[in-house]
Amino acid sequence: MALTRIVEHSGEPPETLTSRELVRVASVPSSHVYIRHLTPDAATGYPVVRLADPDPDDTRRSAVSRWWPPAMLDPRWVHEHASEFDLFHLQFGFDARTPDELRALTAALREEGKPFVYTVHDLRNPHHADRREHDAQLDVLIPAADALVTLTPGAAAEIERRWKRTAHVLPHPHVVDLPTMRAVQAARRAGRRPADEVAVAAPGAAAAAVAGEFRIGVHVKSLRASMNPLPVVAALVDAVAAIPGARLQVDGHSDVLLDTGKRFDPALAGFLRAAERRGELELRVHDFFTDAELWAYLASLDVSVLPYRFGTHSGWLEACHDLGTAVIAPDCGYYADQGPVFSYHHDERGLDAGSLVAAVRAAAFAAPASPASIDERVRQRDEVAAAHLELYRGLLG
Repeated sequence: MALTRIVEHSGEPPETLTSRELVRVASVPSSHVYIRHLTPDAATGYPVVRLADPDPDDTRRSAVSRWWPPAMLDPRWVHEHASEFDLFHLQFGFDARTPDELRALTAALREEGKPFVYTVHDLRNPHHADRREHDAQLDVLIPAADALVTLTPGAAAEIERRWKRTAHVLPHPHVVDLPTMRAVQAARRAGRRPADEVAVAAPGAAAAAVAGEFRIGVHVKSLRASMNPLPVVAALVDAVAAIPGARLQVDGHSDVLLDTGKRFDPALAGFLRAAERRGELELRVHDFFTDAELWAYLASLDVSVLPYRFGTHSGWLEACHDLGTAVIAPDCGYYADQGPVFSYHHDERGLDAGSLVAAVRAAAFAAPASPASIDERVRQRDEVAAAHLELYRGLLG
């Protein structure tokens, strides 16, 4: 059969492509939004096929939306399915694998003659309070990879410094779906409340609009190890009190903020309830947002504060850029490399509260954040897809 190849950076016209030229990728995972957006928006003819995520309970079936734990990380899967893929691309999902298990995986790929690509999303695992386990995993994966990809120049420099390996730097594609981006951005241009454009599918996720209000949001989620929200929120209470029209909204999941939750944090919950009673913030406790609810929530904010004390990159930050929500991000990790942020100092040694207050003031008195250009996001997505295709073909000779 014939397919049409996308136009790549050379600007050459499309050419026909036979099925023998298709690149079959065992992608771990394949159903995650980041990996889905490694395919061009107009995907007709893109010659990369990613295997569906196997069902973790029955690897003969596709998992569709359930991909964890990834069955493809088992060396037995590699040997049993070697005829079905040309190249193995690991993104994430290996948290529960020991270094020895990852070593066995890379050995199986070498035995089967399959090139191994690893995209280094996290140089520090946001779920691990102790970095040693993730470092040991990286000490296996990064030297074993035939090619490395990462998202920012800062992360690439760290990879070079720690492992003497060069990583291809390819930016994070958009996170929010393009129709939602178009609707929210059209609302902003028309002077309408952007959260209303997605709130129909997400009732109650967005705050009520108040004229002249500047809404600052912090979401503590389920309190992953990388978060240190209590001093961040305390500093934000002081910052908001000094800015006319500013409102602080704190969201968190039920498992952390309700005393019946499995991960209940009494110190954090107690502080937030007391601050709510004093009228210093609005507290919203709920379960996980759907995508539509998350987009409505982010679109309802003027600025989202990331309360991280360590980390590397952020899909949350990318979603904010897609929707035109400003971001206040810590200077740990490489968040400022991803896109425009207001930075403050926060790492495992502690928070510089003054720098956070200054970041809030800068965000409050700056011009409203400009959402990422949809045309630019589509172009970026196409270029990232073309770069992956070029990388894959180079490894396959």
